[in-house]
Amino acid sequence: MTEHEGIRTGRHCVFAMHAHLVFVTKFRHEVFGDRHLARMEAVMRDVCRDFETELVEFNGGHNHVHLLVDFPPKVAVARLVNSLKGVSSRRLRQEFPDLARHYYRTNKLWSGSYFAGSVGGAPRSVVQQYIEQQNRPG
Repeated sequence: MTEHEGIRTGRHCVFAMHAHLVFVTKFRHEVFGDRHLARMEAVMRDVCRDFETELVEFNGGHNHVHLLVDFPPKVAVARLVNSLKGVSSRRLRQEFPDLARHYYRTNKLWSGSYFAGSVGGAPRSVVQQYIEQQNRPG
């Protein structure tokens, strides 16, 4: 794949796909400090690399994280999210035993849900108008 000003190319496609992902902790417990978030960013960058995606931006608070991910069309967002949450949960709970006290019942770091939003490009109304105004053959 090559990249030209945010547009990437695959073997049979040209694309610029970004997703804003948000994960919250189980029960919204406030468990993260800077050391947790710094390690989590490194873990999530590794997972993204394995999926041939790029973690463009990462940040978080005490009970949630935000990710901006650049991904190719062959990657299913749900599979990427599953790996990001699973690997980060496992690694952080191993490396930071202090997190275990918040999850003694469920042994899970993340809530089962997540937010995923598409990012970039023109607003939907502009794209819809562009398609409507195409010259259809008579």
